[in-house]
Amino acid sequence: MSIDRYIIPDPRPSLIDRHLPNTAQVQKLLRREGRAHVFNDRETLEQVTQAIIAGGERTGVDDENDHYERYGLYFPEAIGYIIRIDGSQTPLYYGEIKIVKTTGEYHVIPRTSPRRTS
Repeated sequence: MSIDRYIIPDPRPSLIDRHLPNTAQVQKLLRREGRAHVFNDRETLEQVTQAIIAGGERTGVDDENDHYERYGLYFPEAIGYIIRIDGSQTPLYYGEIKIVKTTGEYHVIPRTSPRRTS
């Protein structure tokens, strides 16, 4: 399965920088939340993006209160990690594209698993 609608990258650099190691955005997240989900590097982010666009699975339930469509894919090797304020890391093997339903703008996130709705 692939994403079968028009999508474009979200133009806000902050949505990319918050998921790349050693950026000011990640440092801010570490101070504020104590952790951040980051890709290994920009190249990995781009590879994950293309793989999900080509073969990602729609995830989650159609939720009228959720402003996003979500597609994801598991990868055999770690695509990133959760970094914590104490420096510890947990590898991540799942990537998700969040697409704004009304505009088609998207950004990519490394996660532990698909988003769950209650």
